[in-house]
Amino acid sequence: MAKVTKKSDRVKLFSLFLKEQYPDALCALEYEEDPFKLIVMARLSAQCTDKRVNEVSKKLFVRFPDAKAFATAEQKDVEEIIRPCGLFRTKAESIISMSKQLIERHNGEVPSTYEDLTNLSGVGMKIANLMLGDVFHDPKIVPDTHCIRISHKTGLISKADPVTCEKELSRLIPKEDQSDFCHRIVLFGREYCKAPTPDCEKCPLDVMQSDSL
Repeated sequence: MAKVTKKSDRVKLFSLFLKEQYPDALCALEYEEDPFKLIVMARLSAQCTDKRVNEVSKKLFVRFPDAKAFATAEQKDVEEIIRPCGLFRTKAESIISMSKQLIERHNGEVPSTYEDLTNLSGVGMKIANLMLGDVFHDPKIVPDTHCIRISHKTGLISKADPVTCEKELSRLIPKEDQSDFCHRIVLFGREYCKAPTPDCEKCPLDVMQSDSL
């Protein structure tokens, strides 16, 4: 296939492939449609696989089912459960702090605006955009490691960093498709474009190959 040089054409081809390959565009975190569970699991996912977060969260939410339970928890008890996710002390501290903030500021509910979300402990752009897209139906680019790495590898973004990824993909991808694009690129990253050794020989997307990009 001839080399595709125009970014808008590249992203259209890549988006079409992702949609055909992963039509369901499901969030990799199994949060059972509970906004609080999603925001906690997103915090746990830093430098941890979604698979492990899903496993650990089952036990975690039996012990601490909501913001009120976390707000009154002993940090060591949370740490003990989430230890397999790594960075367990920092994560436990921020989740407890966030839960207290939710109780104090939002009656225990997860807020629906970017400003309110990013004012919570441990919540930055990535988590806020995930919440807005998946829970509040306001699709956003979620610049996680898969999205950043693959978008840069395929030439869709100029630099491999979260701010550049969010800014440039937001311009390239239609608003209504942004959250689904990010979920699909995570699935693609898991199956083919793995770090640090992508399985290019088995990759079914021709435009991903070096002679096309």
